[in-house]
Amino acid sequence: MSTDETVDTSSVSPASVQAIARKDFQDAVRSWLFWGLSLFFFMLLVIVAGVVAYFGEDIAAQGVTTEALVGIVSSLTRLVIPLVALILGWKAIAGERESGSIKIMLALPHSRKDMILGKLLGRSAVLSVSLVVGFVLAAAIVAALLGGFSVVDYTGLLAVSIVYAVAYLSIAVSLSSLTKSTTIAGAAMFGVFVLFYIVWNVISTAVFLLMNTGTISGVEVEDGLERPPDWAIFLETLDPGAAYANVLSLVTDATEADDEVLAAQAELFGGDLPFYLQDWFALLVLLFWIVVPLAVALYRFDQVDL
Repeated sequence: MSTDETVDTSSVSPASVQAIARKDFQDAVRSWLFWGLSLFFFMLLVIVAGVVAYFGEDIAAQGVTTEALVGIVSSLTRLVIPLVALILGWKAIAGERESGSIKIMLALPHSRKDMILGKLLGRSAVLSVSLVVGFVLAAAIVAALLGGFSVVDYTGLLAVSIVYAVAYLSIAVSLSSLTKSTTIAGAAMFGVFVLFYIVWNVISTAVFLLMNTGTISGVEVEDGLERPPDWAIFLETLDPGAAYANVLSLVTDATEADDEVLAAQAELFGGDLPFYLQDWFALLVLLFWIVVPLAVALYRFDQVDL
């Protein structure tokens, strides 16, 4: 009987999870990965703040400089954070399986579930703490450059970015646990990126094309116009990037739609926005991408042959 089979794979040991997560975090610090990410986020904030301060005199005069910062930074982090998260999670489990070191780890009192949870927590800590460090170090400089500085908006951007990062890390670590090699895991990460940044972004265009050809039927609104069917709009809301932008409107003023825009949107649905277009639902979408991939990985990893 192999050593890893003597451990109850269905159990979760908090101490074991913590030990694996701590080792992952310490390895990142030793390799300067953590400091590199912190410096990257620091420079991103400072550069964007400098651009807003230098070119945005009209914005500064209106007292909405932090809103401009959040809007620009969130449009960049919407792309950057998934890339970083997918790279961080790429070899989380697949690298251990490919090298054979996973059998050594499972020879210790670690279950397979401990491995997945520990890797996710460790790499989430690396990305989350690097975001915090970058934001905190840049705060004073950003405030000085902008003049008008909102702690609430700034902190809201940080908090939502961390949740967004954990969502992509959950996807990445889960996929890594289901692949035997880093090559396959890398292809899976690339597939995730293509899915959310190419396929999902053309859904609305594809739906309108299909509506124009009569392949699918839209929903009639005023003046003889048609909007996409409810299922197509609902599908678009499941994109983590779209959810990230919508959740920001819950905690900041940067991406919040004004009353006229909301009223116009509501008219397309008979006066009331459906639940899946409410900002609170976007938060559930991000939580969905954290919980569901992780649940699938925890179930499937117990059954794979190492």
